[in-house]
Amino acid sequence: MSEEVYRIGEGPATRVSLSLPEGTAEAIRARVGKREFSAFIAEAVERELRGQVLDEYLADYESRNGPVSKQARQRARQVFDEVFAEEGEWPAAS
Repeated sequence: MSEEVYRIGEGPATRVSLSLPEGTAEAIRARVGKREFSAFIAEAVERELRGQVLDEYLADYESRNGPVSKQARQRARQVFDEVFAEEGEWPAAS
C-alpha cells in the first residue's frame, strides 16, 4: 500500500510536542484563548511553510534569470497566494 501524501494544511490532526517560551505561549493564550491555541500554531506554521516555498521558488527563478525587483517579488507573493487559494492546494510538505 502506498502512503497518502498530504499538502500543507491537509490531513488528519496529529499530536506533536512543542516547546515555546512561556511569554510566547501566554501571549497566544491571551490573544486566542486556550481552546484555539493549537489552531493558531497550525496556521502560523502553515504561513511560514508557504512563505518558504515561495522563497525557494523565487531563489530558483533568480538563479536562472537574475535578480527580481522588490515590486516584482511582492507581486509574485500576491499571485502565488491567489493561485493556490483558488485551487485550494499547496505543494506537498517535503
